[in-house]
Amino acid sequence: MSGSDPAALGAACVILFGLVLVLARAFLGPTTWDRILAVNTVGTKTVILLALLGFMTRRPEFLDIALLYALLNFVATVAVLKFVQHRRLG
Repeated sequence: MSGSDPAALGAACVILFGLVLVLARAFLGPTTWDRILAVNTVGTKTVILLALLGFMTRRPEFLDIALLYALLNFVATVAVLKFVQHRRLG
């Protein structure tokens, strides 16, 4: 990451700290809905980190990967919520 912006590096550190807190919520619960929301938030923070990494390394193709991951995160969250509510996907 040659010539990376200190503000972007600081933002990445803050996002990683938030990611650790959300992972703690995913493991500790207390309810299934808390865990599902935490896993969804982990996916969202990962998308933000991918976009920030693309900015820091000056590689815009990371934005394409981040958008694809965001779409997969959304579809997976909806599928898990439907399964938890109805105990079937079909």
